[in-house]
Amino acid sequence: MSKRARSPSDSAINNLYISNPIDDRSSKFIAYYSPQLPAQHLQELPELSSALHRIAAWRKPSPQRSLASQPLYDTGHDDDGEKFGGKTLEKVLMATKIVGAIVVARWFGGVLLGPVRFDHIRNCAHDAIGKWKVESVRPVKQVKLQEDPERRERLAATLKERDESIAVLRDLLKQKKGQQSASERTSPQPKAMDYASLPLAALVRLEQVRDATIGWILKEIEKAEKAEANEQPRVSAANQIEK
Repeated sequence: MSKRARSPSDSAINNLYISNPIDDRSSKFIAYYSPQLPAQHLQELPELSSALHRIAAWRKPSPQRSLASQPLYDTGHDDDGEKFGGKTLEKVLMATKIVGAIVVARWFGGVLLGPVRFDHIRNCAHDAIGKWKVESVRPVKQVKLQEDPERRERLAATLKERDESIAVLRDLLKQKKGQQSASERTSPQPKAMDYASLPLAALVRLEQVRDATIGWILKEIEKAEKAEANEQPRVSAANQIEK
């Protein structure tokens, strides 16, 4: 994991499979699986920059062979601060005999989940891998989106705007949760992606991911505002009692 990940090819970007999110007591888990991209590249995806943990595991063919000439595989993992999380993911890859890399991102909601968090990690991983399996065995004709330079340009601009909106909304969410005051500086911007160099199919997929991220943040802001509204009457009643 010490080497810098190479820039992905167009086909690798398209072969990215994302699980449905799992929400539990304000914590959120999402898995990203790719049969081609290295784990480090998945960990560096801009939409995962705010996650507390980006747990990773990988399984790839080894150049060596067993004594019986059976294929061998190199495996590994990165806990990224979530002890035993990486090994949990690595076991999923070994059990499913899948080649590739997988990352489960966790956004911490302030409540310790205990051992159930490992169930969420496993379930997210199986969901992302399952989506790849469905597509890989489906006997469909590969129909590529016709490249449209104007649409690509519009989507590239839209994705940059989405990234800016996500950064602003994340700061607002921190303020609502009391994790950051309004006077504090905004969160540093993640490394900007070169959207203009990506194929149309990848841009369409990334727009869906960004929209889902914005939708989740808005829901969290709404929850924080409701919690704040419920807290105000309690504070007012406590002040009256003290008087």
